[in-house]
Amino acid sequence: MRGRGATWNPLNRFETLEYVRDEEAPPDDTSPGTIYLRDPTRTIIATNDSPDIGFDASINPYRGCEHGCIYCYARPTHEFLGMSAGLDFETRIFVKEDAPALLREELNAKKWEPKVLVMSGVTDPYQPIEKRLGITRGCLEVLADFRNPVGVITKNHLITRDVDVLAELTKYDCAFATISITTLDASLARTMEPRTSTPQLRLDAIATLAEAGIPVSVNVAPVVPALTDHEMPAILAAAKKAGAKWAGYVALRLPWAVAPLFEQWLTENFPDRKDKVLNRVRELRNGKLYDATWGVRGRGTGIFAEQTAALFDVTCRKLGLNEDDRDLSTAHFRRRTAQATLF
Repeated sequence: MRGRGATWNPLNRFETLEYVRDEEAPPDDTSPGTIYLRDPTRTIIATNDSPDIGFDASINPYRGCEHGCIYCYARPTHEFLGMSAGLDFETRIFVKEDAPALLREELNAKKWEPKVLVMSGVTDPYQPIEKRLGITRGCLEVLADFRNPVGVITKNHLITRDVDVLAELTKYDCAFATISITTLDASLARTMEPRTSTPQLRLDAIATLAEAGIPVSVNVAPVVPALTDHEMPAILAAAKKAGAKWAGYVALRLPWAVAPLFEQWLTENFPDRKDKVLNRVRELRNGKLYDATWGVRGRGTGIFAEQTAALFDVTCRKLGLNEDDRDLSTAHFRRRTAQATLF
């Protein structure tokens, strides 16, 4: 389907009923439109205790993601909403319109202890609808007012719209941006992550952020074995040239319904490489398509995982990436009560 990563809706693992297409029906190549739904959540800061990620608090202005990345590990979260991890995830987007106001309220609460907040921990804060709604920008403006540190992760060039706010946060060591790049092949990117910014636009975003003095890193994510893994040195080199000073990577993860979706995508787009890709994934995941074990989810195990790690480390040393630590500061945090705001 044009502009979509998934082409079907697999069964929700929490449901007992499933819609199955009639095999005798004529093919339907029509891409379904996107529907935006109001999310009535009354809190906006989510916390986690995962040892695999470097933060424990995050903000997600949207649930679901129109970017449609076929490999997205967040797809199964839509099953908690009674929907599918397939087309539903990228066409039924829940919008947290009150996110900036909720964030202001939570940061003003006496129980809030200043810490780094990440946007987003799950779905992209700069997916297409953000251009119109500006919810992510509203949250950044609140964070700038409070001088609470924030790390932003995105695949979208739209982040450059908010350079002014991020630059203001940077004055107080309160901002860090990460641009994820999966491949430099524009054709592959259009198929695998159809509504994200092109690889070149992501590199341009790195350059724009770096020129504004905002600390920026590149995340080679996900590394798809036997499909994009060979591009790691080229991606790191291009990002370094654009202005990135730090880098990371994450191995492909295929939890729950993501595995059959990714298998179907390979069948439709890379049938000649399907078996090689999946077998390599199994090599990384102890013979399975996914292993959720703490500490290895983002890297995998075995000889191929070791080779990827070695390639990443050697390339980063050669390019001069990750040569110094970048710690965000909470020293300038301030509460913004109505009275304090007047002064």
